[in-house]
Amino acid sequence: MEYVLSLLIGISLSATSGFRVFVPLLVISIASLAGWIELNPVFAWVGTYPALVALGVAAFLELAGYYIPYVDNLLSSIAVPVSLVAGTLITAAVLVDFPPVLAWALAIIAGGGAALGSSMVSNTMHTGSTVATVGTVNPVISFFESAFSILMSLLAVLVPFIAFLLFALIIWFLYRIFKRGRFARCSTTQ
Repeated sequence: MEYVLSLLIGISLSATSGFRVFVPLLVISIASLAGWIELNPVFAWVGTYPALVALGVAAFLELAGYYIPYVDNLLSSIAVPVSLVAGTLITAAVLVDFPPVLAWALAIIAGGGAALGSSMVSNTMHTGSTVATVGTVNPVISFFESAFSILMSLLAVLVPFIAFLLFALIIWFLYRIFKRGRFARCSTTQ
């Protein structure tokens, strides 16, 4: 059961990193210092006070940057590859007693994949908002993404099963919307 919880925490936090890269890392640092989660010894530095300060500053700057029009698009575009790396590292950091080959395989596939998927959703929302509203709605989207990232990061650490289910439900919902939109476009072109 401990393996499953570690994996659920890792995947959920990785998915959250697709919306805000530094928020889940900050939550991991806080949770590690509070003794709520154990980190892989390779990533023990994340649970230190210097890392807490650095991640806190980085998270604050990232959250603030998303409220500046067009800076949010720049952040979104660089967030795709950065969140992929962050998602991989986050999952690897919480997979404590896994064999290294399995831990890294899961971190790359599940953690990186979850981060990449959520980052693409975020990027699509920001790009669509910029095109449709010339960026005027982007701060509203940024607020909800930031709040979602904070809430889901906390849930991932405190109740990982619920966080994972919420992410799965959101993915299913987005898939249904995409599927309907794609079939609607196909039927109108015939």
